[in-house]
Amino acid sequence: MALRIGYLLPTREHIMAGQPRAAPLLELAERAEGLGFNSIWAGDSLLARPRHEPLTLLAAVATRIGSVEIGTAVLLPALRNPVLLAHQVATLDQIAEGRLILGVGIAADVPNIRAEFTAAGVPFEKRVGRLLEGLRLARSLWSGQPVNWDGRWKLEHGVLGPTPCRAGGPPIWIGGSLPASLERAGRYFDGWLPIAPDAETWGKQWKEVQGIARAAGRDPNTLTGAMYLTLALDDNAGRANERLNSYLERYYGQPAAQMRNRQASYAGPSDGLAQWLSGYVKAGTAHLVLRFAGDHERHLETVAGLRSKIS
Repeated sequence: MALRIGYLLPTREHIMAGQPRAAPLLELAERAEGLGFNSIWAGDSLLARPRHEPLTLLAAVATRIGSVEIGTAVLLPALRNPVLLAHQVATLDQIAEGRLILGVGIAADVPNIRAEFTAAGVPFEKRVGRLLEGLRLARSLWSGQPVNWDGRWKLEHGVLGPTPCRAGGPPIWIGGSLPASLERAGRYFDGWLPIAPDAETWGKQWKEVQGIARAAGRDPNTLTGAMYLTLALDDNAGRANERLNSYLERYYGQPAAQMRNRQASYAGPSDGLAQWLSGYVKAGTAHLVLRFAGDHERHLETVAGLRSKIS
């Protein structure tokens, strides 16, 4: 399978900068498509990290780009009623004509995200169970058949319309690199989209995910191995690292060193980027989702120019 490269829209960054207009984000999506990027992504948060609502924004993106995939990196399903979410996702997949990838996560255990769950009326401690059951319910509704459900949510002969463009619904990828996360990815999901670790460890963990899938009676070759990476490019490595550190601290409100331990990132000249990204490709990564620490036009053009060297 040929390598696919995606671009994460700076929805959080634009809100932080006091620029709430959606039009510039749509223009960046069009620019990325024109440069040969294979997918456009949007992140998710209600109050912890304010940004544009991803499903709504991606619906607009889908009407502006003609062929590339769209995706969430990552959505927090536990914050949403799964019946409403299933309806939104089905409609979005129809708008995108089957080009949607639903990237999901369980959310980090930090105070502002706990507060976000409280504001949404959702118990933080039960978020993994809510995510798994909610997505099972959504998938059942995507069949278009009557659904009876007796769990956290109650349905009697519930029928959803429209169903997604893609039979059975969009592929669902999950993040996380802890043992429990790998187990979930292998047993229940269509792809794995972590934010860590380094390429060598990623390759070892990807083999674990595939082994878990095989043991669960699934074909591991049907799963997609992906990776979410943050880049800060500058010919001066010191300046690139300063830019990355500043970006992460503003974005998360936490020390840069702490965030760089949690998230794979590259800071330095462009001539070292292709080799760094190629490490993930050699380890088995099929889809790279790239987030840029500012200067998006230049980063988009630089990565597009390096495309032939990433292998």
